[in-house]
Amino acid sequence: MEQNTLENTPVHTVSDIENNNFLFKFKGKTLDLSKKTHVMGIMNVTPDSFSDGNQYKTVDEYLFRIEEMLDQGADIIDLGAESTRPGSKPVTADEELERLLPVLEQAISRFETIFSVDTTKSLVAKQALERGVSIINDISGLSFEPEIGRHIANHDAGIILMHTPGRPDVMQELAKYDSILPEIISSLTNSISIAESFGINFENIIVDPGIGFGKTVEQNLEILRNLSELLKLRRPILIGTSRKSFIGKLLGDIDVHSRIEGSSATVAASILNGASFVRVHDVNEMKKVVRITDAIQGKN
Repeated sequence: MEQNTLENTPVHTVSDIENNNFLFKFKGKTLDLSKKTHVMGIMNVTPDSFSDGNQYKTVDEYLFRIEEMLDQGADIIDLGAESTRPGSKPVTADEELERLLPVLEQAISRFETIFSVDTTKSLVAKQALERGVSIINDISGLSFEPEIGRHIANHDAGIILMHTPGRPDVMQELAKYDSILPEIISSLTNSISIAESFGINFENIIVDPGIGFGKTVEQNLEILRNLSELLKLRRPILIGTSRKSFIGKLLGDIDVHSRIEGSSATVAASILNGASFVRVHDVNEMKKVVRITDAIQGKN
């Protein structure tokens, strides 16, 4: 299959997204990115998440939290059953499915919304898609288990391709770049090519520079400062800065639950610099930030 190339492609500006030059499609649906920034609510089905690990213990508790995020205005719910915080150790696909499926199956049957699953495992992606998930959020950008791409194509689903220099247990040791934005763009270009080689439609792809994944505080800031550089990929951008450690460090090593204001600043900056999706823990607060930032841009 002919692969997408960025050679001689003009760099797009933030106004291109405002003018709806970027569309995101999945399963016969199209999201109009010119109307608003879409909010993805994080639902970690894990005992060891950096932010809310072991906070919820039963399926009913997870469902209650999902309903709460939807009531607060989440457009997408992103379920993850393996922690990918820096230094975390991998779990088996069977263990990931054992955590994920009871919540996922009940959630899909109960709520009319878009569900994504955060996984790097082909088996997990396949089973999630078979149960009706619309998007797979792959932090490896199809570099760990590329076969995920085949399942995405078979279901005409969406995929989020994120940049990371390595697996979570070693990624912070790999935060060494000659020029971080060009290297991220090159890596994501390769991920897009892999996706297309499996038959994934170009318009079914979202890109994510991977804030906090194998990046230092200053590198994260540089990405946010120059986020519009990623628009040359001609795909919508997702940003996940919510409650991350670089925010805590910048604010004097504050606790993870005290980072709402810092998260708000990064969400607003991301949208102004081209992000179409923001992945957040604090949906109620971030939805308000999004609404004001969108209004500044002339959306709505």
